[in-house]
Amino acid sequence: MTDLTVAETAALLQRFDDVLILTHVRPDGDTVGCAAALCLGLRALGKRAYLLHNSGQTRTTAPYFQSLEAPEDFVPAKIVSTDIASLGLLPENAQRYRSKIDLAIDHHPSFERFGKDNIVRPEAAACGELIYDILRELGPVTAEMALPLYVAISTDTGCFQYSNTSANTHAVAAALLDTGIDYRAVNKVFFRTKSRKRMALEGDMMANMEFYDHERVVVLKVPISLMERVGADEGDAEDLSALGGQIEGCDCAITMRELKPDVWKFSVRTGSRVNASAVCAELGGGGHAAAAGCTVEAPLVEAKRRILAAVEKIAGPFSD
Repeated sequence: MTDLTVAETAALLQRFDDVLILTHVRPDGDTVGCAAALCLGLRALGKRAYLLHNSGQTRTTAPYFQSLEAPEDFVPAKIVSTDIASLGLLPENAQRYRSKIDLAIDHHPSFERFGKDNIVRPEAAACGELIYDILRELGPVTAEMALPLYVAISTDTGCFQYSNTSANTHAVAAALLDTGIDYRAVNKVFFRTKSRKRMALEGDMMANMEFYDHERVVVLKVPISLMERVGADEGDAEDLSALGGQIEGCDCAITMRELKPDVWKFSVRTGSRVNASAVCAELGGGGHAAAAGCTVEAPLVEAKRRILAAVEKIAGPFSD
C-alpha cells in the first residue's frame, strides 16, 4: 500500500467538504490538537468541518473541542482520523465509521493504514508535526491553528524533553511561536499545574511501586479503588505514565491503569534497551519504540504477569 505525500494529502483535502474529524479514546493533546488545527484549517478554506464529540475529553483538552464539535444533525461526507494508530482506538461513538474513514493521518510505527487513503510519518515526535506541514501546504498557518498544534507537539514530547524530540520538532515549534500564540499559558496548564488529587495519585503510585530486573523495570498501579479513594477524575489522571520514567536507574516504566473492573490499560515508557512497541504488540497493542500501550482484561496479578512476561520476551530474562 502506498502512503500519500504531504502535497497529495493537501490536494485530497482541497476536494473534501462536510468533514468529520475523529480523535482516539482517552484523547491526549496530540490527537485533540491535531484535530482542532485541521478543522480550523479546513474552515479557513471555506469548508464545513467538525470534530466528533469525545466523551473522554478532560478539563485540559475540552477547550480545544469548544465551538468545533459536530451538531447532532450533521451528516458528514468525508471522515478523517488524526493520531489514531488502529481502529481499536476509536471511541464508541466513532465505531460506526470504522469502514468509512477516507483519510487517516498518523505518526505511529504501528499505524495500521485503515483509511481509504493514509499518510504516516513514523519519525515525527508528534502527529502535530505532520499536520503542520499539511496545513502549510493548504495556506497560511494562523495563530488560531498554531495554538492547538503547539498543544499537540508539546504534550507528545513532554514539553520537548522526551527522546523523540528532534531538530524538526523544535523548528516547527519555533514557527508556531512566531504566530504570536500564548505558549506560556499552555505550558502552565499542561506541565506546571497539578491538582491536589493528582498529587495524591502520584504519592500512592510511588509508595506502592514494584521493581524488577535489578530495579531497571518498575511497575506503578492505578486501580479504580485508588481513583475513588482520592476522588480523582480523568483530568487528574492525565499522563500518569510520565511518572515512572523519572525514576533514576529505570529504563522500563510500566503504568497499569484500571479502566473498569479487571480491565487494565498499560502505558510503557522505555529507554533504548527495551522496545516498548514490541512489548505492547505481544499483548495486542503498539506505539513507538520508547512509548507504547496495550489493554489486558484480567485480574491485577495476572495482568501484571502478562506484561512482565512480554518485557522479558523482548528484552531478555530478568537477572533477579
